[in-house]
Amino acid sequence: MIVEEHVQSYINSLNKEEDSFILQLEKEAHEHHVPIIRSETRELLRFLVRMKKPARILEIGTAIGYSAIVMHKCQGQDGKLDTIERNEKRYNSACANIEKAGFSESIQIHFGDALDVLEQLKESYDFIFMDAAKAQYENFLERCMGRLDREGILVCDNILQDGSVAQSRYAVTRRDHTVHDRMREFLYNLKRNETLDTVILPVGDGVAISRKK
Repeated sequence: MIVEEHVQSYINSLNKEEDSFILQLEKEAHEHHVPIIRSETRELLRFLVRMKKPARILEIGTAIGYSAIVMHKCQGQDGKLDTIERNEKRYNSACANIEKAGFSESIQIHFGDALDVLEQLKESYDFIFMDAAKAQYENFLERCMGRLDREGILVCDNILQDGSVAQSRYAVTRRDHTVHDRMREFLYNLKRNETLDTVILPVGDGVAISRKK
């Protein structure tokens, strides 16, 4: 945890009570050990979507559909959301959950590797949420830039890896070196991308928010 636990617990205690369906999805994710966005990241996403009022959202990394449903609930009745998942079991769970939520007509789930699916998508988006394979963020960004509208918002989750990204690569285990190095390179390039304004926040597991100029 990046922010001290007692501080984060207090902030989370101020949140409004969740509806029963969101709580059910959280329980499902916990029982099946599926990673979903943290509560503080969820609240940030809700705020950004309500503020931006995006007509079209793209999500990279569906899991069981939790964050897609959270965002779409804030998007409005006419909003559309595309989301990508490569794990078949999670894809099937997401399909079922999105149908239960009543969003089958407005949320489209694309099954496959995100790099391949991004090449096939023809739509443009005014909001993109990136929450998939962290070592591929730089590659995802390259394919997303042409899909992101001017003044569009890009949100990248889990960019600080519980704070380990801020440490020397020699302070993390050898198996994490690749993710560590690629994420540091991604953040360096993201902050220096001349077509984006970017802020990095220690929210949840670290969130980068970018606006396309």
